[in-house]
Amino acid sequence: MAQISLAKVPWYAQIGAFVVLALAGVGAFYFYYAQPTREEIDGRRAKLTALRAEINKGLLTAKKLPEFRAKVSELELRLGALRAVLPEEKDAADLVRRLQGVAAVSNVVIRTVKPQATVTKQLHAEWPIQLELDGSYHNLALFFDRVGKFTRIVNISALDVKAKERPQVNSTITASCTATTFVLLEKPAATKAPAKPAAKGN
Repeated sequence: MAQISLAKVPWYAQIGAFVVLALAGVGAFYFYYAQPTREEIDGRRAKLTALRAEINKGLLTAKKLPEFRAKVSELELRLGALRAVLPEEKDAADLVRRLQGVAAVSNVVIRTVKPQATVTKQLHAEWPIQLELDGSYHNLALFFDRVGKFTRIVNISALDVKAKERPQVNSTITASCTATTFVLLEKPAATKAPAKPAAKGN
């Protein structure tokens, strides 16, 4: 088998051979080592950038956390105040007890208490209670004034006052009225779609 000696090859051919070998070595280094390493570095840089963005986002959220907590506390206080004015449950015993207490302080006697049917609205329910009262004009006015200062909303309507034929001390009139309080619904009532008119026959 014939052997080729570089010594017998012209100098320019020797230089060309070295150049080819060098380029082959550089190409092999680039494709098998440099390029995969660069891709790996680029991938890690992208992950690092995303991680830094998440860290910055977390730091920003952490800075705003006291503000969020303050807002939550404020909303909880507002919700508590709203529930006091507009409770979520209909507590008949508590309301009647309060009415009886205010009536006693005002020298008014509640003769009868008749809860009426609840009227459901979209966000709340109206709960009317029919009352029959015995007292004087002045004391009745005091009673209504004190009911109006309840934390819970109570509206007085359908007031009918009659003078007694035989008046007594602190008992010169009888009155009937409707005390309506309101209950906040846990879930808004579904609005009913208007009924479609029946098709007319030909």
